[in-house]
Amino acid sequence: MFDHIGFEVADLARAARFYDAVFHAIGARRMFESEHAVAWGVNDPQLWVVVRGLPAAPGYGHVALRASGRVAVDEAHAAGLAHGGRDEGAPGPRPRYGSGCYAGYLRDPDGLRVELVSRSGG
Repeated sequence: MFDHIGFEVADLARAARFYDAVFHAIGARRMFESEHAVAWGVNDPQLWVVVRGLPAAPGYGHVALRASGRVAVDEAHAAGLAHGGRDEGAPGPRPRYGSGCYAGYLRDPDGLRVELVSRSGG
């Protein structure tokens, strides 16, 4: 459906540490790196962070990252918190989004909202 998503961040190194930890926990890897951008994916780089030097705007939206199961959601959430993220909703069932939805929410170091989600059954 989409080719890639990009976030503009104030501090590229700080954002890269956060997303390296989160993506490692859900099975993706760093696929591109330059002095101005870093990107992650599985087969192709799909999430990009690009240095902007300005703070993120409130209400910017969010990106939802698919995890392979509940354990991966839990691990990615913990990794994000350990690398400068803020909790926006602990991992747990989210039945209002479907009977098999399990998700956790973070704010990355620039304040952008990151959803970690696993869907099974129903």
